Amino acid sequence: MARVSGISLPAVWLALLLALCLQVMPLAEGWQMYRPDWLGLMLIYGCMRAPERVGVLHGFVLGLLLDLIQGHVLGQSALVLSLLGFLCALVYPRFRRYSLLQQAVLVLVLLGIVQLLEQWVRTLWGDSAIHLAFLLPAVTSALLWPWLATLLRVLEGRRGSQ
Repeated sequence: MARVSGISLPAVWLALLLALCLQVMPLAEGWQMYRPDWLGLMLIYGCMRAPERVGVLHGFVLGLLLDLIQGHVLGQSALVLSLLGFLCALVYPRFRRYSLLQQAVLVLVLLGIVQLLEQWVRTLWGDSAIHLAFLLPAVTSALLWPWLATLLRVLEGRRGSQ
């Protein structure tokens, strides 16, 4: 089995598919705008832990799956998540040296850029109006990042010690 940086490739795909399930899980009407970008968070984590195995292609494939599940214009999420994978590849060397708080700020910036592009594409297709609520998933994802990154590192450590 292919192993890179202590993470097996099937474990990465399993985590990304779990994030896809969390991304499309139904929530109450008022809470949907606060849903963290689970797929973006897991893609960032995968790109930072195993950059030679996880990247733009994973973002593209998962984006197509997300478009198919949600019924959006085919390729909209694929474009957005591919861009996220590319941006993660650009900031990878610096990201790993940052503290968790600095990483959370960078996650906010990365997901904010991606959410801005997604909002722009949706506006072009006439699906939504322009308002700043589209940035709320980036904020909740950034708040969630320190706990998620710590949890996943602990799980990696336990899995690696077995």
